[in-house]
Amino acid sequence: MIDHIDKRLLAELQQNAQLTSQDLSERLNLSPSQVGRRRQRLEAEGLIRGYGARLDAARLGLAVQAFVQVQMLRHGAEPAQQFSRLVSLQPEITSAWTLTGEADYLLRVYCADLAALHRLIHDVLLAHPTVARVQSQIVMHQFKQDAPLPI
Repeated sequence: MIDHIDKRLLAELQQNAQLTSQDLSERLNLSPSQVGRRRQRLEAEGLIRGYGARLDAARLGLAVQAFVQVQMLRHGAEPAQQFSRLVSLQPEITSAWTLTGEADYLLRVYCADLAALHRLIHDVLLAHPTVARVQSQIVMHQFKQDAPLPI
């Protein structure tokens, strides 16, 4: 069970995971050792899954961001495992969700250009034997960046 101090700690870490225990202790009015113990507990309990850097896709040459909806030809454990394996091997696919409704999967992809997106859709996704249909939406502008989780 997390308390209000844990929630404040998690909120601070979502904003800046590089904060030291000293920085956090000043913000939370706790000792650095108390902050360290809380942080370790939250990591051990799986509330903090890891730390990472937010990169600028455009500066890395990834000019096209798109969402790709995938409908499967067949359903079941084996086709789902095959498709999951395919998705995990594609570095352009940065996240994937299973959905209710018409589409079975939603993929978030980053590609260098439209030709690379075309290759991913036609040569990889549509070429897979369990995929029936693919529909893509190209992001024109992301006006709200990925935000921290509400705590």
